[in-house]
Amino acid sequence: MLKRTYLKLVEYQTEQSKQHLEEVRSIHREMRGYKHDFHNHLQTLKSYLDAGDTDRAREYLLELDRRLMNVDTLLKTGNVSLDAILSAKLAQAKSENIAVTVKANVPEGLTVSDLELSIVVGNLLDNAIEACKLSTDEKFIRLYIGMKGKMLYFSMLNSAGPKREKAGSLFATSKSGAHGFGLKRAEAIIKDHGGWVKYNSEDGAFTSEFLVPALP
Repeated sequence: MLKRTYLKLVEYQTEQSKQHLEEVRSIHREMRGYKHDFHNHLQTLKSYLDAGDTDRAREYLLELDRRLMNVDTLLKTGNVSLDAILSAKLAQAKSENIAVTVKANVPEGLTVSDLELSIVVGNLLDNAIEACKLSTDEKFIRLYIGMKGKMLYFSMLNSAGPKREKAGSLFATSKSGAHGFGLKRAEAIIKDHGGWVKYNSEDGAFTSEFLVPALP
């Protein structure tokens, strides 16, 4: 029974992550396309202004501004897959009025697959966003991702509510079912690659940290 439940949760998380990864890649492609079309936008605005049609020029600028607001959290870490998952999650954090500080520099060609990277980083950020919602003080996420030799290092501090009770290596969550499975999935993937992961909960703060072999 427990094994079937575990497999169902794994299947759910994997399918959800595949869908999410495609969504954030779509956002990344849209931004690249927008940059490519920048010259055309300038030409259109110039034609409106040359014709004295300032109202249409203003409407055009407002539409461009609206689109930029949807992609202004895109990051450039050096790894397209990581750019995608971070950009999507940071946009979500921004919508929850969470202040985010990120320093990330990661190469392409990691031995951790795009899907695994999406599951691990996505679940840890989901947990951080959930914890921030419980904070009665400033809501924040401070994230660092980088390489230590051939090892990928991740460190995150986020605001949280009261200290959470630990059960084994994990902590209880306010969510249930598949939604409360994120930390366990992240830990399993990291350990499968020969790495380690550590979580710590204190009143008002939660930390997540992992180190995993990631380059050939």
